[in-house]
Amino acid sequence: MASQRQLNKKDQDKMDQDKMDQDKKGQNMKNQDIQRIAMVLEFDGQTFHGWQQQNNAISVQETLQNALQRIEGGFVSATAAGRTDAGVHAEAMLVHADISLERWQRSHLAYVHGCNSFLPDQVRVVGVRAVQADFHARFDCRARSYRYQIWNRNTASALQRWQHWWMPRALDIEVMREAALHCIGKQDFSALRAAGCQATSAMRCIHTVSVTQHAHCISIDVAADAFLYHMVRNLVGNLVDVGRGKSNPDAFARLLAGKDRSLGAATAPAHGLYFMDALYDDFSSRSLIASIE
Repeated sequence: MASQRQLNKKDQDKMDQDKMDQDKKGQNMKNQDIQRIAMVLEFDGQTFHGWQQQNNAISVQETLQNALQRIEGGFVSATAAGRTDAGVHAEAMLVHADISLERWQRSHLAYVHGCNSFLPDQVRVVGVRAVQADFHARFDCRARSYRYQIWNRNTASALQRWQHWWMPRALDIEVMREAALHCIGKQDFSALRAAGCQATSAMRCIHTVSVTQHAHCISIDVAADAFLYHMVRNLVGNLVDVGRGKSNPDAFARLLAGKDRSLGAATAPAHGLYFMDALYDDFSSRSLIASIE
């Protein structure tokens, strides 16, 4: 027992020292001149439990912050334009973070190639630029866009199993497009919000919805001012029901007007969804890809 207590004390001393070192590094960061930057992330969501940091699961946010900490020598908080669920992917997620001005001026590449050297293969920084000190990735975002991909073939893909929703039944693209038109504009999307949605209002404005097909892949692209929890995946689930003949465009219009989520189709799986773009006053996340400013 005495040896166990001694071991525990040594472990505690080490933890206390690590915390002191961390606090010292964090203080050094505070004492430096700060530069806020916007970073564009591409990630495969299969191995992550979404964007937001969690206590008992691997998140994209924690993974990025750990990489930035290795560059900065102290804790760095990263804030994204939107939160993604477990399994959801991103081609151009916009994130802001505060870093060392001196290091940024010395080499912008430290926050692309340097950061990537500390990230797993499933996450890549693909663009970065300096922004104003009060810029906010989430609150300054004017519009966001998502893409949902469906693999419409009688056999699943061996190569892209977790990049599409496999749908072995034929889908009528034309009626899906007709139904999607009912979503355009500002309206109450309660019929497409998940039960756990914390938004105070279900009013959203969808700018565009398109349904396209290339070979076996059907893509549903949606752009809006903002989205409710599971809104895109619920929209896709209903459009697929229309495409399969289980519903029709008029019934979908009535569903939206009725504002009752319980009458809608099942939620489409997460692994077919991609965060595609975030729009700001003077740039978009996709416009920063492969650029260093």
